[in-house]
Amino acid sequence: MGRNLTIYTPDSKPSNEEKNKIVKFFYKHLEQFGDSAEDIIQSIDYALKENVSLGGIIITTKIENEIIGAVIINHTGMKGYIPENILVYIAVHNEHRGKKIGKFLMNKSIELTNGDIALHVESDNPAKFLYEKVGFKNKYLEMRYIRGEK
Repeated sequence: MGRNLTIYTPDSKPSNEEKNKIVKFFYKHLEQFGDSAEDIIQSIDYALKENVSLGGIIITTKIENEIIGAVIINHTGMKGYIPENILVYIAVHNEHRGKKIGKFLMNKSIELTNGDIALHVESDNPAKFLYEKVGFKNKYLEMRYIRGEK
């Protein structure tokens, strides 16, 4: 396929330059389903145990040193009522969608984690169909209370 896969963990961290590339990639390619760069950095730091955390993994796939897909998974330390892992972000470069890169990354994420995986997806996100194809089920409706908002 011509892709190269890199797996980052608390024991195998990206350089600062590579970390910045990952942040920029997610910020651009999550598009309307994304978060702020600060939130993306926070999830990366959690996965890499840059702060007090249980860690996680970051997976990137590249063609010719350009990221074309990436995943961030954080470990929750829980089991049962809350899965052991949460898939925080997954994105595919907008010029490489429809080439099964998302499915490849989802399957690699499942392979590299122990325990169950949760993810949040907006109901109108087209990636929802991919998640269902690889076995994710909609068990709950998520609701959030956000302080300062009514």
